[in-house]
Amino acid sequence: MKHFYLTAALLITTILAGAQKELYSSLGIYNAQNAMPFGKFSGLVSEVIHPGIEFGYGRTFAKKQNHEWFQEFKFSYFYHRYVQHGVPVYFNLGYRHRLFKMLSAETSLGLGYMHSIPATGKYKLNEDGEYQNNKGIGRMQATASFSIGLNYVVASANPRPIRIFTLYQQRVQMPFVKSYVPLLPYNNLMIGVSRPIEKNNSRSK
Repeated sequence: MKHFYLTAALLITTILAGAQKELYSSLGIYNAQNAMPFGKFSGLVSEVIHPGIEFGYGRTFAKKQNHEWFQEFKFSYFYHRYVQHGVPVYFNLGYRHRLFKMLSAETSLGLGYMHSIPATGKYKLNEDGEYQNNKGIGRMQATASFSIGLNYVVASANPRPIRIFTLYQQRVQMPFVKSYVPLLPYNNLMIGVSRPIEKNNSRSK
């Protein structure tokens, strides 16, 4: 855990040390479905909802006319009914390509920590032969992700234009249960908004 927090502090410092005009924040909501990578598409909007919310903080660190590279710090929460409450905290490294004046596509890779809290009761037998609560405060997990998405810029003439985005994300939680489910994959569909924190003269956001 110490190594994770040190790495997190270093990466956050790196983001904050970037040019202020490139900083932005984001907020998204999503539905998570437990399935093999690219195993859920229509089910993300037609099956049981496992809701999530995600906050992001990032910056663009390299930019050309139609290309930009970005790094992000993400904090998220989702509820998988009957299974767990998940709290992923991770970092993204991504690439965004402008397709048209207002529309761009992006892809990113993420890696970080996830805290898993059981969504149902857990019990174990004590020395007296009675069941006692064994839910605890949850388990430490690792998480990795791959995302693809689209962005649409609203009111690009504004110094701080709003960017509406949608992402299709593959997330893996590990080790979920070492004995029989070491990797727990999720398919996530997210929609959200992003906006520069400081004045940004670029209209590609």
